[in-house]
Amino acid sequence: MANTAEDGLRYASAGDFSLILLDVVMPGMDGFTLLKKLQEEIITRSIPVILITSLSDIQDEQRGLTLGAVDYITKPFHPLIVNARVHTHIKLYQYRKQVEQQSMTDQLTGIANRRQYELYSAAKWQEAIRLHIPVSICMFDIDHFKAYNDTFGHPAGDKVIAAVAQVLSKYFRRSTDFVARYGGEEFVALVLGGEAASVFEHVKHIRQEVETLRIPHAPSVSKWVTVSSGGVTVVPKTGDEYSVYLKIADAMLYDAKKLGRNRIVWVDEKMKQLREK
Repeated sequence: MANTAEDGLRYASAGDFSLILLDVVMPGMDGFTLLKKLQEEIITRSIPVILITSLSDIQDEQRGLTLGAVDYITKPFHPLIVNARVHTHIKLYQYRKQVEQQSMTDQLTGIANRRQYELYSAAKWQEAIRLHIPVSICMFDIDHFKAYNDTFGHPAGDKVIAAVAQVLSKYFRRSTDFVARYGGEEFVALVLGGEAASVFEHVKHIRQEVETLRIPHAPSVSKWVTVSSGGVTVVPKTGDEYSVYLKIADAMLYDAKKLGRNRIVWVDEKMKQLREK
């Protein structure tokens, strides 16, 4: 329960809610203005809002629904009717969230897909700017994957992709971590709030873990399936573009491949390169 629009906006932004019941007539900021602000915020725009108000004009109802409210209930109201509508909109919200989750999950690996990654990276980049904390962008690529597919076939290649994804999800499991399938045999991970040296060591363990799976590779290129990794750690400032640092991480991955694969090349906050091996 919030008694002012400002408190309501703060609570909605900080919590995890399935529905908001909103009065229109409030001291200071009115409900229409608050509804507009809720729709403008990435965190709150998907939360359904039911307006409950003494304003019964058609124009007021039209305005509320146009601004994004899912329902409009006028006072005096019957509690049973309100209760029924609340349950209906919560069920619709949960169903929509389930569909959205399925659309943002890579079906082969069960981790986030490219679409979810793009939404997450944009939000977390802004969060890192606001909090003045480091963010690490890490790219992974399965070494000689085309040769593996050519030798063992695509179904076996899919199993390798899923196995690598399982290792990544095991190591990137904190609330400040995120990992996604970027495309094909390539993955991307984000770490919020870690120094370059510690993230570099963490990624080293991941590379070693993949190698210790002992998945036989095509004899012509390698004994075991391995991954190469490239990354960058930066404390972003206002005006910095995420895409610029993603390209740096990708360039470090290219260097790791060029230097012999099954290794990591990193750039720290001072643009100093860290190399494994």
